[in-house]
Amino acid sequence: MTAPLAAPAPAALAAERAAAMIVPIAEDMRALDALIRQRLDSDVALIRTISDYIIGAGGKRLRPAVLLLVARALGARGALPHLLAAVIEFIHTATLLHDDVVDESDLRRGRPTAHSIFGNAASVLVGDFLYSRAFQLMVEAGSMRVMGILADATNRIAEGEVLQLLNIHDPTVDEARYLRVVERKTATLFEAAAVVGAVIANAPPPLEDACRRYGAAIGVAFQIVDDILDYSGQVKDIGKRLGDDLREGKVTLPLIYALRHATAAQRRSIEQAIRDGGGDFAEIAHVIRMTGALEYSHARAAQQARLAQRAAQTLPPSVFRESLLQLCQLAIERDR
Repeated sequence: MTAPLAAPAPAALAAERAAAMIVPIAEDMRALDALIRQRLDSDVALIRTISDYIIGAGGKRLRPAVLLLVARALGARGALPHLLAAVIEFIHTATLLHDDVVDESDLRRGRPTAHSIFGNAASVLVGDFLYSRAFQLMVEAGSMRVMGILADATNRIAEGEVLQLLNIHDPTVDEARYLRVVERKTATLFEAAAVVGAVIANAPPPLEDACRRYGAAIGVAFQIVDDILDYSGQVKDIGKRLGDDLREGKVTLPLIYALRHATAAQRRSIEQAIRDGGGDFAEIAHVIRMTGALEYSHARAAQQARLAQRAAQTLPPSVFRESLLQLCQLAIERDR
């Protein structure tokens, strides 16, 4: 039976749970960090400089953690999981570098974005370096199956980026169009991480499928919560300015729900803000709160987290499976 997911926890408790989740793979994560630093090295000084800046910004490294937890939960041994976890992190970091240029974001993880310091051209090109380095590591892994999964994932992420671009400043975006972007842009890499973890552990097809479902659902849950935090979080916690999504013309789930339940005058105001990338953020955030959009969005995230929870429970019992289950709760209770 699937255990119920609790309401969001206080920030300190959420941080404590996040730290506990990583304990079973603490040694793996240290090996991953060392490998990332080693493989980001280049004799091109600017690449080293930007790479060091990115590493210094921190980050939760949840996607590689999912790969490591799945691989260990299904009995994988050795250092191959570290190599492929680094691939996942390089692909993710490359997408962030490119995203920040496209979105003209000036803050990520509480620090100025790379493009705001080093310029757009340098950020895009170092993002390309990370993609190419990721594919070099894939070749080292020596598995055509793994290469196929990660190549397909990279392509789907790019499709998600283009779909999001097409949705920008469009107030007619509905929940189905929103989820289509989320599934490609965010959930795809979580899904790939979980499936690769299963593949390198030689898991049977039913377990591999369960891992696929786990990764896809947990990825959607994380993105919905990210979108909630853009209207309800604190800058010091989420590491970016509140309202950035609205300023960038992104129509996310809280906004979609608010548009469906707002008054005619409120709808006109929100639609104009989406088109212009402006408007009175405080007023729009108030409408989002008053319409119950945050609660609705959180319920949708919790629904996805429950799907992930059910999928994870099909894995053999272990401390690694417990961490995957804990991540289902963390996905919806976090404040950053």
